[in-house]
Amino acid sequence: MKSFARELTIQPPATPLRGRVTPPGSKSITNRALLLAALANGASRLSGALKSDDTRYMAEALRGMGVRIDEPDETTFGVVGSGALQAPQKSLFLGNAGTATRFLTAAAASVDGHVTIDGDAHMRKRPIAPLIAALRSLGVDADAPTGCPPVTIRGRGNIGEGRVEIDGGLSSQYVSALLMVAPLGRGPVEVALKGGDIGARGYVDLTLAVMNAFGADVEQANASLWRIAPTGYRAIDYRIEPDASAATYLWAAEVLTGGAIDLGVAPSAFTQPDAQAYAVIQSFPHMPSVIEGSQMQDAVPTLAVLAAFNRTPVRFTGIANLRVKECDRIRALATELSRIRPGLGREDGDDLIVASDPALAGLALPARIETYHDHRIAMSFALAALKIHGIAILDPGCAAKTYPGYWDDLKSLGVAMDEV
Repeated sequence: MKSFARELTIQPPATPLRGRVTPPGSKSITNRALLLAALANGASRLSGALKSDDTRYMAEALRGMGVRIDEPDETTFGVVGSGALQAPQKSLFLGNAGTATRFLTAAAASVDGHVTIDGDAHMRKRPIAPLIAALRSLGVDADAPTGCPPVTIRGRGNIGEGRVEIDGGLSSQYVSALLMVAPLGRGPVEVALKGGDIGARGYVDLTLAVMNAFGADVEQANASLWRIAPTGYRAIDYRIEPDASAATYLWAAEVLTGGAIDLGVAPSAFTQPDAQAYAVIQSFPHMPSVIEGSQMQDAVPTLAVLAAFNRTPVRFTGIANLRVKECDRIRALATELSRIRPGLGREDGDDLIVASDPALAGLALPARIETYHDHRIAMSFALAALKIHGIAILDPGCAAKTYPGYWDDLKSLGVAMDEV
């Protein structure tokens, strides 16, 4: 697909989708590994990595902070760090990359100097105040006047020591950000949860696994408390697994069309939380009447569009955090499902209800899907277009945020598209 295409109309395939597609590397793991390799002293090699808008923002920001990053091929980063980040000469622009913004906000506290982190208009609406408050409690001079980016950090070369409390209910990324910078403390750091809730605990487990690989010494005292020694990080060669969130679109395309798509990796081999969606997808067209989505948040758009063709209605619960993603995904999903047919999706508080109807398959229901500059809205609604005639995806290029080859991969499976 041309990167400048404004609109993409997908033709429902006449036959089941069959073939092999290799999903890109995990965005979540790539951005964690990039940061920890940058904080390590020495040369690391990250293979199987994702090269997308989000990871390029992270890599460019780290380059601006004195880290040497080479890209010898399409799935590898070579990272040479000195054990400490340097103050950049200008503000760091991170687009709408929430993961990179939150991780680098915490990491900037270890810099000896002034760091400003900013993003685009969408990023400037995404909250970061809980992380700023936590850093301040450690004595870090941090400021975000609107509670969202831009963020200003006046670092002192380390993040201090002691106990820091964080409310992880809004985003697990706050917890991960503090955990990853904690080994750079002047002394041991304790990271404790306020209230005990985390938006998606599986992503914290993912963070801890990458930290351990890079040499961190983390003791989990209980479900809400971690003790981190001031070890710093060591450079390593690290293999990144494919992206489970990307895999959900292909798993769903397979069951929707009765096809067979080989991803080259078994669902059980994924360690990312969104891989939990595989079991739900396999239950189609008898998906559960209630799906609790808190621990597989990025898979919810996939599951919601798939649910449109389920035998019975589906309610999605535990998804309030989707309101503060790249867009308000609860509202976007309800709005765009109902653009296909009025009432197909609706909000009920912070729940999403999908009025499933298998008879939608094969109908002509022309609709131009607004994607809100959100890659997951674009890619998930492409699934509806596999079964309904007349579906057009606006701004399809936004998929490049995490899956630049998505449209080409669908084409390789036999999906025809008309580009404008």
